[in-house]
Amino acid sequence: MLRFPTLVSLLALALPHVARADPCVVFDASFNLYAFGLNGKDWNAGTQDAWASGTAQDVTTSGRPPFDGTGTTCYLAQFFNAIYVLNGDKANPSNVHIYDAGAKSWSTQATTPGTFDFSSFDAILDHDTNVIYALSKNELFFLNMGDLKAANETALTWTDVGKAPYDPSYEPVMGLAQNHIHFLNVPGTPAGDAQIFVIHYSFFQPEPQAYPLPDGKTFPATHGQVASFFQESGVQQEFAFIPDDGSTTYVINVETNTTQALPGPSTKDPKASYAAGISSLVQLDSTGAISFLPYKQGDASTNAQAAWAKVANVAAAAPPGSSPSSPSGPNSTNPSSTGPNGSKPTTNGGGSQTNGNSDSGAVKLSGTSMSAMVVLAGMFGVFACVL
Repeated sequence: MLRFPTLVSLLALALPHVARADPCVVFDASFNLYAFGLNGKDWNAGTQDAWASGTAQDVTTSGRPPFDGTGTTCYLAQFFNAIYVLNGDKANPSNVHIYDAGAKSWSTQATTPGTFDFSSFDAILDHDTNVIYALSKNELFFLNMGDLKAANETALTWTDVGKAPYDPSYEPVMGLAQNHIHFLNVPGTPAGDAQIFVIHYSFFQPEPQAYPLPDGKTFPATHGQVASFFQESGVQQEFAFIPDDGSTTYVINVETNTTQALPGPSTKDPKASYAAGISSLVQLDSTGAISFLPYKQGDASTNAQAAWAKVANVAAAAPPGSSPSSPSGPNSTNPSSTGPNGSKPTTNGGGSQTNGNSDSGAVKLSGTSMSAMVVLAGMFGVFACVL
């Protein structure tokens, strides 16, 4: 008996497979800004004085991860001028991808994850020990990267430190400063306070530490993103906390136990990611737009006047929203255009935030989609003739 394919099977054949990408921003040891996995490529924006004009340099090369994981994160190992990428490969989530910024080369380090869950975690890279610490489902793990700036043949092991003394429902928000991990928004902890893990002693402090603002107010007890400010040398002393609503940027100083309140990012995007250098905080939003807040450590009056601005040379090379999806493969990436539950990022300052998909409700077909429709129509024509 002759059997004809269903509409669903024809669509599956006609429509291309696409991969969703998860790019990241990170600095190297000279504080050049990189955007990895943005519109299918990797970009070097240079130092902060170069961001306002020109075009970022395409540094895409072989050996890179596909940047198709969920929650891809990048970390600078300042002593070694190396960048470590977690969750950069959906097919091999336990791999750590290493970018040697000096040699401009990639390598892939195998790890033995044990019970570590790559689908649910937050992590930091400790400055002095070069050890990655991650909290996954309320279990603390570490991965010792040693002096690696290129992968070796021996798999590294994720070591289970033990359970964190927090509620199992805790969704981690982790900031690094002075070789201490600061856990924000821990259930039962007052707003403006952080629970602390002392890395060198592998010890959870029994009491939280308060970091009040000068007027006595506090940063909120809410989920958000964190990025630590680097020094020219030595450990980080401050980290920025950006709540998911993007209302304010809080900079927490663990030397003075105080907090500054600075302008929130222009784009309010709970899916944005952040990186900090010495003199700037950088946001990568879920449309692929990159912006930054200038920051001068120890100068509250200058910081109070700071305003967010676009990293124009990356936008010139990889316009935001220009690649909402791309074919799967070693160089395929795709910035998400929506926030949680489908919410889209919003932009302050009178400008509208574009994501490449909006057209006042009109249906738009990309060239790839149109080609798929032509193929599908041809298939139906063939079967009509057979019938």
